[in-house]
Amino acid sequence: MFRALLILLCLALSPSAWASNGLRIDITTSGSRVIPIALPSPAASPQQRVFSETVLEVASADLSRTGAFSLLPVGPQDPPLTEAVAQTPALFSKWKAAGADALVASNVNALSDGRVELRFRLLHTSRQEDLGGLTFTTPATTLDARRSAHRMADFIYEKLTGEPGFFSTRLAYVKKEGAQQVLVIADSDGENAQPALRSTQPIISLAWSPDGTRLAYVSFETGKPVVYSHELASGRRTVVANQKGSNSAPAWSPDGRRLAVVLTQDGSSQIYTVNPDGSNLARLTTGATINTEPTFSSDGRLIYFTSDRGGSAQIYRMPADGSGPAERVSFNGPFNARPVISPDGKLMAYVGRRENRFVIGVRDLSSGQDIVVSDGPKDDSPSFAPSSRWIIFSSRVNGRDSLSAVSVDGKIRTRMSLDTGGIRNPAWGKLPQ
Repeated sequence: MFRALLILLCLALSPSAWASNGLRIDITTSGSRVIPIALPSPAASPQQRVFSETVLEVASADLSRTGAFSLLPVGPQDPPLTEAVAQTPALFSKWKAAGADALVASNVNALSDGRVELRFRLLHTSRQEDLGGLTFTTPATTLDARRSAHRMADFIYEKLTGEPGFFSTRLAYVKKEGAQQVLVIADSDGENAQPALRSTQPIISLAWSPDGTRLAYVSFETGKPVVYSHELASGRRTVVANQKGSNSAPAWSPDGRRLAVVLTQDGSSQIYTVNPDGSNLARLTTGATINTEPTFSSDGRLIYFTSDRGGSAQIYRMPADGSGPAERVSFNGPFNARPVISPDGKLMAYVGRRENRFVIGVRDLSSGQDIVVSDGPKDDSPSFAPSSRWIIFSSRVNGRDSLSAVSVDGKIRTRMSLDTGGIRNPAWGKLPQ
């Protein structure tokens, strides 16, 4: 199965800041097999030319940065290659001879109410097969053109690789801007990046709600760590946990009705569950040992967490309602922490220490097989893509913070850095409903 090269976010607050802030994307390893694809500009009248060109630019960038595709150079088509093109053997043979395994035929139409309609079909030239298509009806804005292009790229990616696309997702991260810490929400390619919170104090432990409408995090703005739930559309914030001592490490249950948090109100770090509005606090762990960094299983029945109850930091799991004992999950290496479960429930990513380097590990929860997918030396905060096939994480190289991404088999790796400031604590959002 093909592995995508993550489209990382542009860590800036506007498209113009991309270049001035010194963004750099390094492909540290790449996949060996690519799909050649022809993606002509959607046929459009002069009035819809900007919309059409934006769709082409964004969809091409989405696909070409995946490492799974090579975009063939395609000039203007005469006659235009629209979604309704006759699918003749001659058409398939022509584009196959040009080197394309896949062809996208598309057009943008103006509607009477001022909106536009983007229509496209994906054709497999080798099999001479129509793989389907979609129609998007949107306002005729550049932002809507970008959103339509991401959805087009998601469709193409899934049909040709067998894995769900992730171009329509959002990413959250914390960026250093002078003396400020800025919580930023961005589209998958970095456009439409918006600051959600600015603070002179740390912001850590970002966690998306299952429906993608809220973000939980820990802020030190009051002088101590407090857990908040932030409604992104309105900007309204709710205090989830502000007990005596430290309040940290929020994690949403799959149904969005509860969060797991870590509190020290009784002295040691213990795991609790709580409603998003801060009500119905319930303690799950006990004892004098440290229990921290909870995360729910994909079905919500278990909580995985880090504990030193065995003498060193290792990963354990227990029933999410606290009804049973905890069992140890990690055994390789002297330190394993920060577990996170893939959306499909099959994998666990974590931070492990190997030969004095902190790296990202991936454990197959069915077979128990572990592999290391990053090099360190200081990798942290893993977060799965909605497809469960990619992990984004923080990394520190030569004293600078950056974001990195890796396929779950470790075969494709990327690194993004920003010359003007550190970037950390990434959290990958959900696919739009």
